[in-house]
Amino acid sequence: MNKVTEIRKAVFPVAGLGTRFLPATKAQPKEMLPIVDKPLIQYAVEEAYAAGIRHMIFVTGRNKRAIEDHFDTAYELENELQAGQKDELLALLRSLTPEDMDCSYIRQPRALGLGHAVLCAQPLVGDEPFAVLLADDLMCGPDNGPSVLTQMVNVFRKVPTSLLAVQEVPVDHVQRYGIVAGIHAGDRLIKVDRMVEKPKPEVAPSRMGVAGRYILTPAVFEQIRNNPRGAGGEIQLTDGIAKLMATEGVHAYEYEGKRYDCGSKQGFLEATVEFALKHPEVGAGFQQYLRALKSP
Repeated sequence: MNKVTEIRKAVFPVAGLGTRFLPATKAQPKEMLPIVDKPLIQYAVEEAYAAGIRHMIFVTGRNKRAIEDHFDTAYELENELQAGQKDELLALLRSLTPEDMDCSYIRQPRALGLGHAVLCAQPLVGDEPFAVLLADDLMCGPDNGPSVLTQMVNVFRKVPTSLLAVQEVPVDHVQRYGIVAGIHAGDRLIKVDRMVEKPKPEVAPSRMGVAGRYILTPAVFEQIRNNPRGAGGEIQLTDGIAKLMATEGVHAYEYEGKRYDCGSKQGFLEATVEFALKHPEVGAGFQQYLRALKSP
């Protein structure tokens, strides 16, 4: 087993079409949809950075150039802000890509599923463990506590196997998730012995649903490559992870915090409202506005 326990690289599969948000996503990536004043992809990158990761790898597709531009230097805009002595905005703009953070981009030429997107990142990941973050899942740690990925990085140092973020979901929601089951292996930790993709409630092995955060060992690449295509002709990430159960082992971590499914309109709106209420600039005024809406 690869004994490296530090996670230095994060993969962001961002090549999806975002069809659930059409027409808003016809000409812009779904990952660039804003929650208040930051796009979804920025929240995910900030979470990875807070976990100590400094190399961000974006698996992109056609019409995703806006993501690259967002994390690039905007010389003209910076010059305008500097000339107008708008120092706070200039500092905010420059904070998007700290000097010690590297961004790499690689294309997923065909939409062949999440497993294929992760496999596309192999040349940049190399032979070391890495994180995978799905920007659709906006994840928040507990108040004043570590982010979800930081929690997982800390667990991986002690248990260096592939690690899945999980949460208990309502029984009528299990069909929306990959569901895992296994034996108790420590505080909030499960050694996985079964994974089922979107099972019907009556056959689900548990209610532990996989969320959009993973730490994976490099052995997963070979398992993905050797897997046949699954439903819809796609190469499934869960199939590759499942194969690791017999060799290296796989664990699931029941994270502390909250997940917003921003791939759905409902989850996106919930995140927008809750983040707006906590926003230092607009929170108080927005709360007053919501109270006025409720008044007869």
